[in-house]
Amino acid sequence: MRPWSLVACIGLLMATVSDVVDAESLVVEAALDRRVVAPLLEAFEQSHPDIELVFHDRSTLEVDTLVERADPAPDVVISSAMPWQMARVNQDYARPLHSREARAWPDWAKWRDEVFGFTFEPIVMAYRLDLPRHMMPPSTHADLHTLLTTRQDMLRGKVTTYSPARSGVGYTLFQQDARYTPRFWDLVAAMGNVDARLEENTRAMLQGLTEGRYWLGYNLLGSYAMVWAQHHPEVIVQVPQDYSLVMMRMAFIHRDAPHPRQAGEFVDFLLSRDGQRVLAGQTPLFSVRPDVKGPYTAQRLRDQVGDRLYPIPINASLLAFVDPQRRDAFMARWRREFQQRR
Repeated sequence: MRPWSLVACIGLLMATVSDVVDAESLVVEAALDRRVVAPLLEAFEQSHPDIELVFHDRSTLEVDTLVERADPAPDVVISSAMPWQMARVNQDYARPLHSREARAWPDWAKWRDEVFGFTFEPIVMAYRLDLPRHMMPPSTHADLHTLLTTRQDMLRGKVTTYSPARSGVGYTLFQQDARYTPRFWDLVAAMGNVDARLEENTRAMLQGLTEGRYWLGYNLLGSYAMVWAQHHPEVIVQVPQDYSLVMMRMAFIHRDAPHPRQAGEFVDFLLSRDGQRVLAGQTPLFSVRPDVKGPYTAQRLRDQVGDRLYPIPINASLLAFVDPQRRDAFMARWRREFQQRR
């Protein structure tokens, strides 16, 4: 895309946001599939009938752009691209929330009472039922590497994962993988050698699995994959058995929120027992709170996976991931390893 066309697209996005939003609406810009989070939004609307909620589902990079460029600013910003959220908060784009719910929120899931991780989502592999007819599906990262190196011809073009260049969450996950997988770059090279297809979001990967274009997907958001598999029995979700990253959706109130009181009520609801109960019982986003019950809670996930869960921490270490020099170096090596024998 030429530079002038990118500017034009961003300008059109800004105009669209400004034109369609009523001045009295509470605007939430989110990298979060509305179909997945719908029960939570409906519960908020029922408990706050005086607040008109406008929820926009966008890509992580679109959401990050809107933090800085939207006019008027959104009230609440939600994204799974954790380093980008932390960077915006560090740039003073967040308004602190000094409510009872915010003060009680666990320290490991917030930063300075300004940004809050309110979900607890495992990162998974997924495969199409065609795969086990030909080979044993992978249950660990080492299994995946073995398949990619021993079944290259059969898997060529049938493996998918995130594009770290076009997806903020994809880039974050690969950065975390590099911390925990000793042979991470070997895995990247192996994916390149089977001509793995790089997608911008989990939905595109799942769609490819259902259509039969892909047999195996790596580093998918477990929340989306679990919902998809409920309606598409040809797709099987596998939580890695050696370790599983856990991502949190991070929410903050924009410093220039047109409706700061209502924005505070919305974020409070995300953290409240009522809101977290909806997450645990009606969505696969997994509740953080230990005092709620349901099929989707952090504690239940820990009981199933044990100490192999590695939550991405919400702390200043995330800022290193968006450092331009570090990002450029990481992406340069990614391109070199992914394409080394192609």
